[in-house]
This record gives sequence, C-alpha cells and structure tokens, in this order.
Amino acid sequence: MTSPTRKPQDGLPVASAAERSTPPRRRDARLNRDRLIISARALIAQHGVDASLEEIARQAEVGVATLYRNFATRDDLVRTLYDLALAELHAVRGEIEAAPTPWDALVVYTERVAEWLVADPSLPPILRRMAQLDPSARPAAEFDGFIASLVARAKKDGTLRRDVDAVDLAVLVTMVGSLGSLGDGYAGQWRRQLSIVLDGLRAADAPRPKLPGRPLNVQDYRATVHGLTRRAARAAR
Repeated sequence: MTSPTRKPQDGLPVASAAERSTPPRRRDARLNRDRLIISARALIAQHGVDASLEEIARQAEVGVATLYRNFATRDDLVRTLYDLALAELHAVRGEIEAAPTPWDALVVYTERVAEWLVADPSLPPILRRMAQLDPSARPAAEFDGFIASLVARAKKDGTLRRDVDAVDLAVLVTMVGSLGSLGDGYAGQWRRQLSIVLDGLRAADAPRPKLPGRPLNVQDYRATVHGLTRRAARAAR
C-alpha cells in the first residue's frame, strides 16, 4: 500500500516545492534521514530488526553519528518506520472508499496491502517488534473496523462468501504479500496469486475473471526456489 506521493519502487516521496526551498543545511539533514530510512528498510528486510546499525549508516553513505542524531536507539528507528507504514496504510483509505461497490472496495484493499507488503518486505519484522515494544497499542484499530464494515456490506449484497470475515482477508493478503520476502522470482507472481485468492472469496455464483499474468513453468519455479536465473538454471543441468 502506497501513499499518493510514493510508489513502492521509489523508496521515498519526491521533494515538494517547500522542501526544495529549505536552507541547504536543513535540506541535507532531511536527505540524510531519508537515505537512512531507505537503507534501514532494505537491511531489515534481509536481516530483521536486529540488522547492523553501522551497516545501515554505511549503505546510507552517512556516519554512524548521523544515524544516532536521527534515531537515538534501534527502537526509535523501528518506531519511525512503523509510523511511516501506518501513514501509508491510512493514505489509501480514500481510494477504497471511492470504489463503486463493496466488492470492488475489498479488491482495492487487498491489492494495495499485498502490493505494499511485496514492495517493502521489512514491514512484517517491524510490525512484530512493535507488538513487543507496546503490546497494548492498536493504532490500526479504526482501519480494522472500516474493513470489517466493508466485509459486512459485501456479504449483504451477495458478492462475498458469507463464511468469510475481515481476519480471513488480513491473513490471506499477508500470505500473498509475503512473496516479497522470497525474492524477485516470487514477488512477480503476487497479482496472479491474489486473483486466485479473490476467486476463492467470491460468492459461488459470481463470475470468475481471467487470471492476470502466467504461472511459472516447472523450470522457472525450480530456478526461483534455488535463487537462480533462467540462464543459471539451464547451466546447472
């Protein structure tokens, strides 16, 4: 799920006119912070929230002192990444509300959350650490209620299976989004797999649209499992 000013592949929002007019020293500080956030997301996706802070600073091309000026502790960094994630989650609510039907709204919700998770595999470990830091915090509770109301409406108009609830949707979309942590070979499959999931959620008499993309063939799948490119997979035979 991405905010209107940020696509998953972009890393961070494009600077606004106000930011471009900021004095150079403050602008440099902002850019350093942005680079640290990009680097932290990448390394946490690979190594979890215990990723080396020194390596985060090195990949951001700043000194360790700069990292600590921005984030006094590892948990401060995690909290910042968590707050950014929540802002992105809530930014898409308007798009969901604008969908013409409850079913369309649920499709938008599942697509954006899956896209969000695939694009940023650091999110699951960040969410797990935040649950440890503050088990009582439920900042997304309002959003949970919003999705639950969509589920109820989709059931009422007969487009969603009556035995499905909002938690089922959350689990399924998280499963699809986890493809992002398995490498590019899997990540490219998320739209197709989500479409299969959505078909399973439709009411029995609902039409089934054609699946997007194509399935991996056996060779592609084996190469993906072993982290190989097609060429490397052929050479390894």
